[in-house]
Amino acid sequence: MPDLVDGGTFLMQGSGAKPYELRNIGGVYSCSCPAWRNQSVPIERRTCKHLRKLRGDAAEEARLGGAIPLKTPRAGAAEPKEGPPLLLAESWDCAADLSGWWMSEKLDGVRAYWDGTQFLSRQGNRYHAPDWFTAGLPATPLDGELWLARKAFQRTVSIARRQDRSDHWKELRYLVFDVPGQDAPFEERLQIVADQLATHKPPFAVAHAHERCKGLSHLREELTRVEALGGEGLMLRQPASRYQAGRSATLLKVKTFHDAEARVLEHQAGAGRHKGRMGALFVEMAGGVRFAIGTGFSDAERNNPPPIGSVVTFRYQELSDGGVPRFPVYVGVRRDEPVMQVTAPTKGRAKRKN
Repeated sequence: MPDLVDGGTFLMQGSGAKPYELRNIGGVYSCSCPAWRNQSVPIERRTCKHLRKLRGDAAEEARLGGAIPLKTPRAGAAEPKEGPPLLLAESWDCAADLSGWWMSEKLDGVRAYWDGTQFLSRQGNRYHAPDWFTAGLPATPLDGELWLARKAFQRTVSIARRQDRSDHWKELRYLVFDVPGQDAPFEERLQIVADQLATHKPPFAVAHAHERCKGLSHLREELTRVEALGGEGLMLRQPASRYQAGRSATLLKVKTFHDAEARVLEHQAGAGRHKGRMGALFVEMAGGVRFAIGTGFSDAERNNPPPIGSVVTFRYQELSDGGVPRFPVYVGVRRDEPVMQVTAPTKGRAKRKN
């Protein structure tokens, strides 16, 4: 394969649905794979198997100057495991309409892929379940979660990791929510799950319950109910969607979202179909955190945005480590708050005020 020129990119297919992106920016090579991102060394000293495959071991060794020797497996060591082809969720952006989607509780257990003979973790490690626990499971793949109860994650993990096939497994259940090997719409796959469990009658496996989401109010009511019981949140599955390995916007996780207020500092210009009108509001919360709100606006609101200095209400899911709201969505203008003169913003985000 040819090397990357300065500023160039290259897409390389890995085990997931989306390919990894390799870049060369001023001689600093990067890859979007987890192995590259999770290294605790400066970015210019990182490498991974995808960069070595693209550039060759010799070129990578020369680039790193021998500072980080490439790891070679010990004699007799097993090859690194690759996880099963699981469908992984994206986070809901608080804006997409989820009416008609299939809604279920987000389980705080251990994700487990049944390959027809054994349970595998997301990383491809085996869970040593007793034969009496797996009795009745079909010889076809299933996707589900080993689960004990809400707020019992650590206990669930400690049992799943045991290798003695002990009676502790009697505390767990396998909650099945999909059949990865079936190329069929989600509704049909749900029926396949129900049919297989009804036919084989595995004593420790049950189908995970789903219901249609009727809209935002229904979503919020169900989220409140689940969290009041100690649950993590909700999972939403797009109707008629197929099962695909890797991260997919057809599966969304939803956790508590909050309402808050911020003052408008600037109208940021739109691009694409919003060119020529407002693309986002640059706002500041009372504590001094500044960020942009770019979703939740109607076309009329983008053409006539809230005035600079006004206070707006927005909705978000959670705060980042830096205190910035994640997935902020515009709700409306606070008409009872005065419009104030504000200082033109400088580039970057203001530090939080004490």
